[in-house]
Amino acid sequence: MQRSPDSKSPALKSDPVVPSQYIYPFILVTSLFALWGFANDITNPLVRAFREIFLISNAQSSLVQMAFYGGYATMAIPAALVIRKVSFKSGIMVGLILYAIGALLTIPAAGRMDFNIFLIGFYILTFGLAFLETSANPYILSMGPRSTATRRLNLAQAFNPIGSLSGMLVASMFILPALHVAEFREAEMLANPEYAEMLPSEVDALITESLETLATTEQETHQAMVAHDLNVVKVPYVIIAIIVMAVLLLFAVSKMPDTGREEEKIKLVQLVRNLFMNFHYTGGVVAQAFYVGAQIMCWTFIIHYGMTLLGMSAATAQNYNILAMVIFLTSRFICTFILKFINPGVLLSSLAFGGILLTLGAVFIQGIVGLYCLIGVSACMSLMFPTIYGIALQGLTPNDAKLGSAGLIFAIVGGAMMPRLQAGIIDGDGWHIGTLYLESVRVSFFLPVLCFVVIAIYGWLSNRIVRHA
Repeated sequence: MQRSPDSKSPALKSDPVVPSQYIYPFILVTSLFALWGFANDITNPLVRAFREIFLISNAQSSLVQMAFYGGYATMAIPAALVIRKVSFKSGIMVGLILYAIGALLTIPAAGRMDFNIFLIGFYILTFGLAFLETSANPYILSMGPRSTATRRLNLAQAFNPIGSLSGMLVASMFILPALHVAEFREAEMLANPEYAEMLPSEVDALITESLETLATTEQETHQAMVAHDLNVVKVPYVIIAIIVMAVLLLFAVSKMPDTGREEEKIKLVQLVRNLFMNFHYTGGVVAQAFYVGAQIMCWTFIIHYGMTLLGMSAATAQNYNILAMVIFLTSRFICTFILKFINPGVLLSSLAFGGILLTLGAVFIQGIVGLYCLIGVSACMSLMFPTIYGIALQGLTPNDAKLGSAGLIFAIVGGAMMPRLQAGIIDGDGWHIGTLYLESVRVSFFLPVLCFVVIAIYGWLSNRIVRHA
């Protein structure tokens, strides 16, 4: 029995994070982290946008996240089995092909004005992301000494928010402000000056009612609005599909190291022992599911928080999401440095405790301060995914890590299920706690609080329970 090498032996700190022979492949594979970050965070704002474009409920529009993150759950294990038989490079190339196909399906979806085709496109796109993440994460872990594997993955993951921030900027600058439905909201505000004296949540409901009236009484005008807005949504997905195909070509012509390749057949009993009887792994899968759920809820519904509680436009609310991502990115680099001096489990539980406090602030504190608390949660989430990933897979053989990676990517299903639950709460009524009234949007953020509690427990236990060799 032994504890994590990173937490026991200072001598191992001298091992290089990325050995010189792996620098080029490390950079190339790290670029993929930005690509799936872009896809994740250009899609989040569409939950609110599709609600208004298609005039559906919050629960129905959250099907965007269910399709998007459900693709991970569907393909994670098949992707791992394919990668085990071939190579990390082959898995990455399959992932890039599926990514491009899913993104290009926005063309017929916009042309037919069909919400369901958009969902199918997102579902297939994330088949590709499942291949990419199932390949890239253990590939990065294998590019150097095991003693620096967690730090190496944290370094690569630090570039994921760069892609996420790019996706958010595209949504804020080119999608949300260009939507005719946003112009309709502004026109309604100007035409009804009494809205300025009403609660933002009441105004939001009235504008939605006006949109529904327009769809009924002026169908051609509304259909033209929908067609325009869906074409706006389509364009960035077509562009990213072209970029993905260029990256695919780059991988095709590049010689990549074949690290971690093993050919033996799967031994089911040994696999169960190595993975599912291992607390650090099984606990990591559970913690990862709750983490991804918390992240997607906080970033998806920050727009609802700003629009419904503070009366912001979608584009303005999205700007606060961008601020959250900047904080996330900055904190990830800072925490990656701190990880050199502190045990990963201790850091994880500390960040989760901070997430609990800040999310409760978003629930109970009124006005802009509550929104800033919600933004601040991103600082606490910054290093959770790669740290959980590293703790869960540390010490596994490369072959077990391939299958173990699939379980951790499958855990992204938390991002498919939990936003749907939160959207259902938002569609419901608020809570009265004594003399305090909490709007349904505020109440919904108790779900991320629960997620951070689970993560804090895992971080604490991972440092207490002895890891078996």
